[in-house]
Amino acid sequence: MSKFIIKGGQPLKGTVRVGGSKNAALPIMCAGLLCQEKVVLKNVPEISDVESMRKIFHTLNVKTRWLEKNTLEIDPTEVAFAPIGHSLVSRMRASILLLGPLLARFGKVRLAFPGGCVLGKRSLFAHIESLEQMKATVGRSHDDLILKGRLKAGMVVMPEMSVTATENVIMAAVLTKGKTHIHLAACEPHVQDLCRFLNSRGARIDGVGSHCLIVDGVKKLSGGEYEVISDYLEAGTLALAAVLTKGEVTIKNIHRHDLDFFFYKLKEAGGRFSFTKGTGTQGQNLIIKPAKRLYAVDVKTAVHPGFPTDLQAPFAVLLTQAEGLSEIFETLFEDRLNYLFELEKMGAKFAFINAHQAKVFGRIRLIGASIASCDIRAGAAMVIAALVAEGETEISNILYIDRGYENLEKKLRELGADIRRMK
Repeated sequence: MSKFIIKGGQPLKGTVRVGGSKNAALPIMCAGLLCQEKVVLKNVPEISDVESMRKIFHTLNVKTRWLEKNTLEIDPTEVAFAPIGHSLVSRMRASILLLGPLLARFGKVRLAFPGGCVLGKRSLFAHIESLEQMKATVGRSHDDLILKGRLKAGMVVMPEMSVTATENVIMAAVLTKGKTHIHLAACEPHVQDLCRFLNSRGARIDGVGSHCLIVDGVKKLSGGEYEVISDYLEAGTLALAAVLTKGEVTIKNIHRHDLDFFFYKLKEAGGRFSFTKGTGTQGQNLIIKPAKRLYAVDVKTAVHPGFPTDLQAPFAVLLTQAEGLSEIFETLFEDRLNYLFELEKMGAKFAFINAHQAKVFGRIRLIGASIASCDIRAGAAMVIAALVAEGETEISNILYIDRGYENLEKKLRELGADIRRMK
């Protein structure tokens, strides 16, 4: 296993481009299984989760290959039903995204219970309940989840605004005859991008970007090219790294309105930044300037367009450097505050109110230490903390970081960070 060694104290300077969104690429890959011809996806991050999904596709007789950097071809023309075992899904919860497309394509799916980051229980209830509303029948073996049935259009009320459950219902509905009304749908940027991809291939989905979707089923989807949206979570992570190191950084390929509430909070905390127009399909450029002073703010996560839960941990590092007392309220996931124990090893001070809330004391001097990544986004927070800390920090379990960020250390090194990977 690899680890990062980071020496803090260096202001980041220069220009960096945000890569493709992991959370959009994975469901769009799964949606490619619904197409009748080859699909070419551009701006796909070359990360371990994408490679894990490619291995699963191989068991389904779906061919994939990299045509060039970040351009992935998917050939589903000979896709075949097969049970998907535990060894393939144990490290990646996104494998649950195969439920919808395989059920729509074959009328059945057998999938081992997925693994992935440890973020509380993360129940499959929302997936099962919503697909049952489309008349799927659910069974279970000791280790597997089994769904069968001829899907029927109608009303689906999501039991919670789950991103992946919403994506599964969308993919199940696009080839189901009739209109499926999905109420209380999640509307995160990557859900919207999945809908845009499907519509570009011939699907008919209305209400994209809202909590009410109408999917009018079609007989087939065509192949073709599509460019995956940029990763707004990587954008937020890089922005926080620049602000906290008092850097001067231009971040390209930003879609600012995907992060409206995040930027509102960053400005409230004293961050100095502006936007300029990008070129081509690259959205906007975000220009970070050194902050004169950082101020305590309270952060409460919420479904989109609220503050994204996946940027809560990185933002907490900023709060350790802000003047005053802040509060974090994580409303979506259990155990997501566990990373605070790692930051405490670096000198940060917190007071837990309960399992979902904590007070953050600032401004605290962070000192390099040996710490571990707890999950993908907590791993990003550890990297940011190490960039701020005095001395050297060793971060283990960086396999989590590799699952969500493409060449993060390379991008930071090009901005002047002292970061290296070691076995």
